[in-house]
Amino acid sequence: MERKNILKILIVLMFVCLFIGLANLDLLQGAKFRGLSDSNCIRLISQSGARGNILDRNGEVIVDSKISYDVMILPQEMDQLDRVLAGISRILGVEVKSLKVVFRRNYFSSSLPVTVASNIDLKKAIQLGEYKLEEPSIIVQPNPLRHYPYGTLAAHVIGYLNEIDRWRLTKLEDYGYKTKDIVGFGGVEERYDYYLRQEEGGLSVEVNHRGKFMRVLGFESPQNGKDIQLTLDLKIQKIAEENLSGRKGSIVVMDPQSGEVLAMANYPNFNPAVFVNKRTRLIAGLFNNPESPLINRAISSSYPPASVFKIVVAAAALELKKINLSTNFLCRGSTMVGARKFSCWDVHGLQDIVAALAHSCDIFFYKTGLLLGAQNIHDYALKLGLGRSIGFELPYETSGFIPSPLWRKINKFQNWFDGDTANLSIGQGDCLVTPLQAANLVSVFANGGYLTTPYIVKSVGGLELSARKKKMSRLPFKKSTFEIIRRGLREVVSDSKGTGNALSGVDVAVAGKTGTAQVSRGATHAWFVGFFPYDKPKYAICVFLEHGGPGHSASVVAKQVIEAMIKQGLVEVQK
Repeated sequence: MERKNILKILIVLMFVCLFIGLANLDLLQGAKFRGLSDSNCIRLISQSGARGNILDRNGEVIVDSKISYDVMILPQEMDQLDRVLAGISRILGVEVKSLKVVFRRNYFSSSLPVTVASNIDLKKAIQLGEYKLEEPSIIVQPNPLRHYPYGTLAAHVIGYLNEIDRWRLTKLEDYGYKTKDIVGFGGVEERYDYYLRQEEGGLSVEVNHRGKFMRVLGFESPQNGKDIQLTLDLKIQKIAEENLSGRKGSIVVMDPQSGEVLAMANYPNFNPAVFVNKRTRLIAGLFNNPESPLINRAISSSYPPASVFKIVVAAAALELKKINLSTNFLCRGSTMVGARKFSCWDVHGLQDIVAALAHSCDIFFYKTGLLLGAQNIHDYALKLGLGRSIGFELPYETSGFIPSPLWRKINKFQNWFDGDTANLSIGQGDCLVTPLQAANLVSVFANGGYLTTPYIVKSVGGLELSARKKKMSRLPFKKSTFEIIRRGLREVVSDSKGTGNALSGVDVAVAGKTGTAQVSRGATHAWFVGFFPYDKPKYAICVFLEHGGPGHSASVVAKQVIEAMIKQGLVEVQK
């Protein structure tokens, strides 16, 4: 074949390939490239809606949003960066150097606004609006920010906001979450973030191939998040926090009939506003603080229940007929369990179940526990809601722990001895409960035998979560069991030698149980659980003081809380 013909064939093949390539780009992939071209010439200038409010049971605002203002610059409309930043600097009182650092950090494209200052007040926003007449490259955009009118109040229930982390992003990106989104951490903010979060809107603008603004294509209004109404009562929450302040621990107040949590106070606490204002040093201090102020001690920490656990042992012994109202044990201050001497905190003499509860006699419960056996104690603790998660709405709830002989064998390769049973009988050893579990335990004896599921969220977006109220189970205990234990709990307060006698002077009949938990280091933990008014209980309360000394200390705090509630008309005085 001649060279000339070969060249012709090659030229034809080149044109055929070129034609096929053009056909592929135009006919087969034309829609794809048109989409890319459109997206390349369209820019979105976002505008955020407000996050949903958080309200108390009466509709009082606990957390809402307030309008702050962000200052942005359109680079393409700007002749000289230094001149524009100098004008902004004069109004905001911020150095040009600092503004330039922020500008460079936030710069992405010449067609997109660059934020140079955030969270400025209305007065400065108005001044910048006037300056905009001279410098059209400036944009002052409203931006709703979280607002905490009560500061630290209910901080652990609420949670805080921060930039999404990698762990959350990997789990939530399928639900529309993206890098740099502000999301909830802890409390209601985290658990109900999907409902509380706002939907972004803003301007859709067209730019040319050089990124220069051409025209506005449209505007989509941003949408606010849904409001969340809690079962908390702000008045009771304030009372609980005021009386706990300065004492490490937790106070829980709940409705024993429904399971609604009316107050959940923790100390130490924190101010969620530091995360909104991005006060880096204060945030670092919260995370590095050995006192762990970010932990919700009411649900995320568990402790030995000490004598509060005697309620469980009493119920189990009465139900299994190991003791009755006529059973008496002699307390001489100590008793032998095997080869070891177990002591009581006092010498109580002859005690029946009612007196043993009132005086918190360890000897009575050592002997009762040995009659029961560890497995029966374990099983009845679980029936009464201990040793397992309540299923509370807020994140990071711990289940507590109730040990058993089988657990000891499997996990520690050790046998269970009578001394272990004696320890368990008074709520020591490996036994752990949370303050919310303790409040729920005493609620069973306040409401006549119903184990409730405590909850704290009443409605989402105006839709009441009424199904929560039905999560109650009737315990198949004898009526006499509840009557006997209620009598004992009442005498804890009314008996002149009762361990909760500090509450005897309150103008409402209170029943309850104190506890003094021995720990390996530091002072003992102090407990008080109870309910009031005695005849028709409306409130159950748990006061827990970490390293707070004897249980008497917790009963004094409970007295202060109840007296404050009476003073504010929340509890009817009994005459």
